[in-house]
Amino acid sequence: MTTRREVLALGAVAFVGCSLFPHAHAQTRRREVVVAGKRIRTIDVHAHCVIPEALALMQQKVAPAYASSEADRLVRMDAQGIDLQALSINPTWYHLERDPVAKVIELQNEKLAEICARKPDRFVAFASVALQYPDLAAQQLEHGVKKLGLRGAAIGGSVEGEELSDPKFHGFWRKAEELGALIFMHPQRTPDLQNRLKGNGGLDNTIWNPLETTLALSHLIYEGTLERFPGLKLCAAHGGGYLPSYAARSDHICLTFPARCSGAVLPKAPTEYLKQLYFDSLVFTPEALRHLAAQVGASQVVMGTDDPFGWTKTSVDHILGTPELTEAQKIGMLGGTAAKLLGLAV
Repeated sequence: MTTRREVLALGAVAFVGCSLFPHAHAQTRRREVVVAGKRIRTIDVHAHCVIPEALALMQQKVAPAYASSEADRLVRMDAQGIDLQALSINPTWYHLERDPVAKVIELQNEKLAEICARKPDRFVAFASVALQYPDLAAQQLEHGVKKLGLRGAAIGGSVEGEELSDPKFHGFWRKAEELGALIFMHPQRTPDLQNRLKGNGGLDNTIWNPLETTLALSHLIYEGTLERFPGLKLCAAHGGGYLPSYAARSDHICLTFPARCSGAVLPKAPTEYLKQLYFDSLVFTPEALRHLAAQVGASQVVMGTDDPFGWTKTSVDHILGTPELTEAQKIGMLGGTAAKLLGLAV
């Protein structure tokens, strides 16, 4: 017989259901977010989960951060004023062979669809895809969107050392563009800088996560991927890493050393491509959010919390408390833009 502790450690992450502990969620009233006198729906695009059964297939363990119940997650959401989360699973399967990874992805996507079907007013989800096999990933994306009702796909910032701008991935990007599916890109740790990121400060997260996003986006720009697929809807975690903070240098490399920027694949300034990308709001301070919005456009920023890792409990207030944003821009960041990207009723 499964004990309560085992349910919390396993089923909670896969959202076994808060009916097991009905009083846990009943004690918290959902915060309602109002802008310009109007109640608005808030949407968190950066929210992690895992499927324990899929981890077991890969002989991986559930990380401690996920050892809380669906009820606990809803309590966190309600306290912050988050109406809907778009769930994603960080890829830990890019090393797997084709047949095993196909089984993992099938299981994960079916479980994600079950979660969303059980609580459609609180959860939507990004499909998992086996991007190491781009043709298979395109099929999984299409199946997830058309058959399972998933809203796009979650991917890493690289694939076993391969850049997402590599032509081998063009088929996947073409399918995502064709479907109008939102792709949420989250960095993952790779061994490239392992020695230099040792020591105090958790630099493998503090530095490497935003750095991988910066590298991934830069390659997608400079190698012409975003030019080739202008209709692609791609959202980068952590405010796009370092790229928006020092974006002008991306243009000046082409001015100072024009031979390093091929006009054949890059017919406009690199920073122009930032305006066709999307970025989450996880940049921590009002000044950082103001700068991000000024650089890429407020219409390109959506709310992210990084739940359940606790980087912030104030994503809603972060947006509401940035004085340079207009009320319309705040409404867009809090949920309006995400609703359109995810194909939800506005």
